[in-house]
Amino acid sequence: MMKFQLTDEVFLFDFLCTKFSESSKNKIKKWVKNQCVSYNGEVVTDLRKKLQAGGELTVDTHGGNREADYNISFKIYYEDPQLIVVEKPVGISTAGQESNRTMLNAVNAYLEKKSKGQSRAFVVHRLDKEVSGVLLFARSRKTMDWLKEHWQQTEKFYLALVEGRPEKPEGTIQGWLREGAKQKVYSTSSEIGAKYAITHYRIIRELDNYSLLEVKIDTGRKNQIRVHLSEIGCPIVGDYKYGASPYPLRRVRLHACSFTFPHPLTGKMIRIESPMPKNFLVLKNEDENYKN
Repeated sequence: MMKFQLTDEVFLFDFLCTKFSESSKNKIKKWVKNQCVSYNGEVVTDLRKKLQAGGELTVDTHGGNREADYNISFKIYYEDPQLIVVEKPVGISTAGQESNRTMLNAVNAYLEKKSKGQSRAFVVHRLDKEVSGVLLFARSRKTMDWLKEHWQQTEKFYLALVEGRPEKPEGTIQGWLREGAKQKVYSTSSEIGAKYAITHYRIIRELDNYSLLEVKIDTGRKNQIRVHLSEIGCPIVGDYKYGASPYPLRRVRLHACSFTFPHPLTGKMIRIESPMPKNFLVLKNEDENYKN
């Protein structure tokens, strides 16, 4: 991965040809086509795009043959010209530059093939890599901006299998969250550099030394549910990053089961539900075939 700070206004293809003069023009075009180039954090697929001075360009020079990384099987719950809602498998990141194997790349590959390159996905919200469930993408920047502007109208529910049992059968956890070392989030009493988070829960089933919770969030902070449930003494099963038992190795039992949002054209509320994953409640005394 190579990063460049732009000092002058320049067209993307011209800049790449200058910086990578040892590479063929076809190879450079392939980098762009395969979404290996990002400008200020956004993937660029237009070779003629004009880049402004002060911007940052990122090029994944090893991604020219990464089509295989897009071969992620996923279920589509809803699709129209404005948006697409899919089921994110556990163990796959929503987006990011640390790996080519992301849901954004997979959905983009699907849309590009279907639309012959005329459509692509835009990230509206995220699920942690360890979390499965309903994930929404916009199909234009305009739709993405509209959904974010109306985000307070959305409603998000999760299923969480936790260790132990909350003191109260239902409750609300709220406070300031801040990201610290090694991308670990923690609660703080200070507002400086922190974001306020609100999490509601209720017990829907008790299983020996575990509890199945329905969780609703009013805010979408990084690792919010994982941090909050850990702080009330009930870490999510498999989530050893936030205090769960590290042995045996298990998948994190957190699933985005329901998502309600307004449609950007009609304003009509759409509700998408995802069933509990198979073996979500099955806990054997041995390592699971799963990697976070």
